[in-house]
Amino acid sequence: MDMKDLIGSNFYKYYTEKALLDDCDFEKLLPYFEFRELSHNQLILRAGEVCKHFLFVDEGLLQFVSLDEKGVEHILQFAPENWLMADRSSMYFDEPSLYYIKAIEPSKVVFLHPNFFSEAAKLRFEFSLFTEKSLQRSIYYLQRRINSLLAMTAKERYLEFIELYPNLLLRVPQWMIASYLGITPESLSRVRREIAKDSF
Repeated sequence: MDMKDLIGSNFYKYYTEKALLDDCDFEKLLPYFEFRELSHNQLILRAGEVCKHFLFVDEGLLQFVSLDEKGVEHILQFAPENWLMADRSSMYFDEPSLYYIKAIEPSKVVFLHPNFFSEAAKLRFEFSLFTEKSLQRSIYYLQRRINSLLAMTAKERYLEFIELYPNLLLRVPQWMIASYLGITPESLSRVRREIAKDSF
């Protein structure tokens, strides 16, 4: 990819605005990332494989999924534009993943080598501060996710989903949202009717 194509991407805009990387920085980081086009339902990571890259969603939508012993999908996370996704434990401990990562829309994804972050931090201190803040934010949302599954009602979980993913309601089918919330599609329909009733 040349710099002209890069400059038009969400990836470039995100890291220049949020982490203050400039064109010179990106030139030096070119060996550590690659843009790839993914088709609908294309698998990026399978259970049993070791996760080798962070995935930045330039366009499209990814999901992070586990399968139970009956083959039922349990959606743990969505990643729309400008989100990062990876199985961090698989990557850092070099262990087979327990999860699947899949594109659920035709997507343009930046595959980031783990060294992208350390090399970018060497170039710009602001990048290091930004990635540290991003990591803490990820931990915060993970803790909220655990608490929502353990302690929140289905209605509260759905409202939190809307807060976290405000643009996904029309992009993913109801059964996927229900899977993420840990409820049946029928229960989700009841929750949505209840919220609609409360609005009048």
